[in-house]
Amino acid sequence: MTARMTPVVLVHGSRTSRTMWRRQLATLDAAGVPAHAVELPGHGSRRGEPFTLDGAVDAIHEGVQGVGGRALVVGLSLGGYLAIEHRARYPGESAGLVAASCCTAPTTWLRGAWLLLARWIESWPDGGARLNDAFVRRMLTAEAARDAGAGGFALDVMSAVLREVVLSDTLTALAAADSPVWIVNGRYDHFRGHERAVLAAARSSGADARLVIVPHARHLVSLDAPVAFGRVVLEAAEEVSRREERRPAPSTEPGRQSSGRSHALAPPTSAAEFGTMTTSSPSRARAEAVMRRELPPPM
Repeated sequence: MTARMTPVVLVHGSRTSRTMWRRQLATLDAAGVPAHAVELPGHGSRRGEPFTLDGAVDAIHEGVQGVGGRALVVGLSLGGYLAIEHRARYPGESAGLVAASCCTAPTTWLRGAWLLLARWIESWPDGGARLNDAFVRRMLTAEAARDAGAGGFALDVMSAVLREVVLSDTLTALAAADSPVWIVNGRYDHFRGHERAVLAAARSSGADARLVIVPHARHLVSLDAPVAFGRVVLEAAEEVSRREERRPAPSTEPGRQSSGRSHALAPPTSAAEFGTMTTSSPSRARAEAVMRRELPPPM
């Protein structure tokens, strides 16, 4: 284990809040990894604020600055798209990226239909609360449902999210920086459609990028398979921390002005791509109190 672990900043998905990361925060804490989960505009404690792409990226920027100015940023679904955009805008802040469940281009032809559906549901008397509750009960375990809903559900934000996220070009953004990237998808995620193009875009800048497929999991992979997902994040945090120890001191302050080209270092020490699950991490021993009872056998 490295002497100093790089902080992790976690970015939640649409309609939920930072509380969805409870299991991962506990695992990271047990492993001695500093971590912070941001709250996006229009969600959780920030409900009522307008959701915009710029405001959401600013929330990640502020979160990274709050943990020292450089971090491994982990995002799920909407959070994954936003983490990709943050890495492009602030390459000096990105020690690495874990982008989960965000491999369908925001410009997909389905977006128009989703936007119409979101507006219709938001117009219902209950704003879609009963539908959302039924979906959560059907798709998540009781524990995962509690974590996802502990901060409340932002049922009125989806149309704004769909309008704003299309302003980000995911593939171009991935090619704009060269910090290491983990693309993580559940095996049965319906957003996997462009994962090979996403992986290729990340590698086009010279970044070490890999694709991790979590067996048996669906779109909400961190909630469906919290132990397996936590293992991926721990391994990414350990590798990023080793790289950061070897990284030359930056010549500029982290932020938009950084080139993002100075931290492509040694090749990865473990592979987790093309359907191979990452199953080990040097951090695991320090997380034993959290994970001992739950770890499945290596896959």
